[in-house]
Amino acid sequence: MSDEARAPEQPGPSDFRDPITTRELKRAAVWLGLAAGIVLAWYLIQTLLLIAGGLVIASMLDGGARLLGRVLPIRRGWRLAIVCLAVTAFLLWTFYFAGASIGAQFGTLRIVVTEQFNRIVDWVQAMGLMPRDSANAIGEQVMGSLGRLTSALGTAIGAVSSMAMILVIGVFVAIEPRLYERGFAWMLPMERRQEFYETSAKLGYTMRRLMAGRLLGMAVEGVGTWLLLLVGGVPMAALLGILTGLLAFLPNIGAIVSGLLLVLVGFSAGVETGLWAIAVYFVVQTVDGYLIVPTVAKRSVDLAPALVLSAQLLLGSLCGILGLALADPLVAMIKVLLEQRSDAKAEEAAASAVTHRITG
Repeated sequence: MSDEARAPEQPGPSDFRDPITTRELKRAAVWLGLAAGIVLAWYLIQTLLLIAGGLVIASMLDGGARLLGRVLPIRRGWRLAIVCLAVTAFLLWTFYFAGASIGAQFGTLRIVVTEQFNRIVDWVQAMGLMPRDSANAIGEQVMGSLGRLTSALGTAIGAVSSMAMILVIGVFVAIEPRLYERGFAWMLPMERRQEFYETSAKLGYTMRRLMAGRLLGMAVEGVGTWLLLLVGGVPMAALLGILTGLLAFLPNIGAIVSGLLLVLVGFSAGVETGLWAIAVYFVVQTVDGYLIVPTVAKRSVDLAPALVLSAQLLLGSLCGILGLALADPLVAMIKVLLEQRSDAKAEEAAASAVTHRITG
């Protein structure tokens, strides 16, 4: 080997001490991790929605326990147990005492809606507004979807396991929410934990108010529709009231579906009954839309109807009925997260400006 001085060695592409190589590897790792996260979220989207549904149930139970604490000054665990027992008793009453008569009406509802839809199709064809082939294809699709909907609502076999899992997650989180909050914060850097706690508190406040308003709207629409339809002599008033109350959990889309059912069933008993059903629909929706929804929006988060509808269409097409039901809470949570992040950046900018003026 020659004794002459060698040229200084330069790090090669496989040497991690090279700052260029390290930077590029970090960038590649970030992009690969992002791609892997998107793929994983796609395959686990149903599971993630179950967890999100559990958090929504937890917020409802926690809100009930907090509300009960205003009139019953006992330990939180006892208040939560009372809320859970009250919900269980209501569900048992609904299924055991009202389930038999209401379940028998689902078949009648499908027959009535089918007949009314066929009458509408015949009238449209007689007016020459739609070719017969197109009308038949639309009819098959609509009635097939309606059949699946009434079947799912009547038996609910396919949703039992998912609902049970959501309820279990919701109850466990509601029992000790601070435990899960601290566990998640433990995975964050120390300097980010205070911001996380503030964001978590804001999310909990928003979800409690949003769900309280949603339950109030469901009760008002369901009971109001049932009583007003009963006064007007509309057939299957109890069933239509329950469906209207349940569909009220789905803003925009639920109101459209319940309105169509009311009109079709109402006109099956006569023109006057149909007009009464239309009036009932507008009265109930006006009370909910102009009294309950604005009051809740002022105390929680105001969501644009077009934004909620778009999220419902997107999540409904991707995840089915579960995505459709959770679209509104998910949009509310995302909005709160973005607002909190924006406020944090504004505070940092203001603090930086004050520091610059002091030091300058």
